[in-house]
Amino acid sequence: MALRIANLLGPRLLNEPLVALTVSRSHDQFVRHRHTKHWNPKWKTLRRQKVMRVKLPNFQEKPEDLSEEEIRSRLKEQGILPPRPWNEKPFFLSCTGGIFEAYVPPEGDGKISPIQVQGAKQKLQYLEKKSRTMMAIRKIKSFEEEFDTATFCKEAEDIYVKMHDLMAKRDLENMTDYVTERAYPEVIHNIENKTIHWKLIKNIELPRVVHARCTDVITKENIFGQTTVRFHTQQMLAVYDRFGRLMHGSEIIAKDVLEYVVFEKHLANLYGKWRVHGKIIPDWLPPKEPSLITYLKPTEETSTTETAVTKTSPDTEQEIPKESNT
Repeated sequence: MALRIANLLGPRLLNEPLVALTVSRSHDQFVRHRHTKHWNPKWKTLRRQKVMRVKLPNFQEKPEDLSEEEIRSRLKEQGILPPRPWNEKPFFLSCTGGIFEAYVPPEGDGKISPIQVQGAKQKLQYLEKKSRTMMAIRKIKSFEEEFDTATFCKEAEDIYVKMHDLMAKRDLENMTDYVTERAYPEVIHNIENKTIHWKLIKNIELPRVVHARCTDVITKENIFGQTTVRFHTQQMLAVYDRFGRLMHGSEIIAKDVLEYVVFEKHLANLYGKWRVHGKIIPDWLPPKEPSLITYLKPTEETSTTETAVTKTSPDTEQEIPKESNT
């Protein structure tokens, strides 16, 4: 019986190696044993751990068909916060919109000696206003323990020089590291279509802090600090237009410059830094000479004769022929 079955299944068994065929004589059932499977049952746990079961969401269900409790449970399973009924647009205040409690420079500063009567009055007024400045400096020190006016003046001078160097190089990408967003448009407007040559030669007087104020924006903890530094320096400035013609200043002649530069810092921000926020121009300062405005040179039409009209009286006019020089 076994030989007859083996003859019938002979070709089929040749294609299945490593298979043992056992025939039970009582019920004539075939039992196959695969020798490639490990017999030890302790590997069942490891084989089961190789497969991870993932619970897929039901893509057929719609939010309209679910109740509020079902939607809440679905969001809780996925770890998603429920949507809010209102929309909030986050914004970040990196600087203030202007100069608060601007410093009023004394008239004739830089030219009047403190020995004179008017100079002595200026010193007295400065001492009267110094109390609020000291309170603001104390507030700044509560955020910066190592803040010192002498050290800060050196840092302010470096920021001042670096800002003007970037203006001369037209490096707008790194400008915001030294200029606030409020002063940035003014800086861009001043260097548009111009070539600037600038150099700081020396300090006539050492820079000093003459004014300091602190204010809070929106909340009491969001504090900004502003300090006004007086710079009395000797500089060289030459501004050329887009055609290469000199508009203002000179590269040979150096001039004395007295400026009051306002620096601002977001004190509540851990990564805030001092940047140029603006300049204070006193009212008593005489107006500066306007820069030369240049235009494209128009094309001249050559002609043999020109007629010039001169008015001898309000009622009569006389025409005088004039030969052209061309």
